[in-house]
Amino acid sequence: MSWLTPVNIKARDLPDSWFQAIDRIIADGRQWTVQRGSYKGLKRWEMDWVTIHITHPHVGNLIPEMPQHLSHIPPPTTMEYVYEYLPYVMEDQPLKENEQYTYGSRIKPQMDAIIKRYKNGFGSNQECIAVARPEDIELDDPPCLRQIDTRIVAPDGLREGEPYQLHFFVYFRSWDLWAYPSNMAAIVIMQQWMAQEIGVEPGEIICSSKGLHIYDFSWDIAQLRVK
Repeated sequence: MSWLTPVNIKARDLPDSWFQAIDRIIADGRQWTVQRGSYKGLKRWEMDWVTIHITHPHVGNLIPEMPQHLSHIPPPTTMEYVYEYLPYVMEDQPLKENEQYTYGSRIKPQMDAIIKRYKNGFGSNQECIAVARPEDIELDDPPCLRQIDTRIVAPDGLREGEPYQLHFFVYFRSWDLWAYPSNMAAIVIMQQWMAQEIGVEPGEIICSSKGLHIYDFSWDIAQLRVK
């Protein structure tokens, strides 16, 4: 008997992936109490492992909207917030007080190097952005986003007439489903920008996590959303 329950989700776009993830956490997740970290004492409803394949992440809205019968509940994010959050992911900015890292300080140098390498050809499987560092194990709040792997299918792997596309493979060790829409919208914008710089189209995204969760203060909203 297996103790773990892996979950696979295939979604067309970002809002679809978020709605499906809520449904699957409620159906297949387990509840437990956080014993260490910034949310110590809170309960999580969490999936053991989830893989989410988003086939058209650049089509339609990047963030979800609440249906009309839940219009009194604010959506999980706004595009205004996404654009405020985007530099934290894509730019190497000075650390603020009490910050030990930013995603951008680790992503930006590798992102620039990957663009340069892809401009010289696509026949490689080495262009992976490592967000995590070994010393992160000592942090009280280590990064949730751990890596963004990339792939452009080499010419001999393409079907006739198929365009070159930059695909992303994203891993979060821990992932709040109410932060997911902002995280993914920013990652999609980053993917679009990188693809433009390389001279290809933005492609699909496969993301995974062993800790996609909902905190207990959002459980009632989550259950209303799937009714």
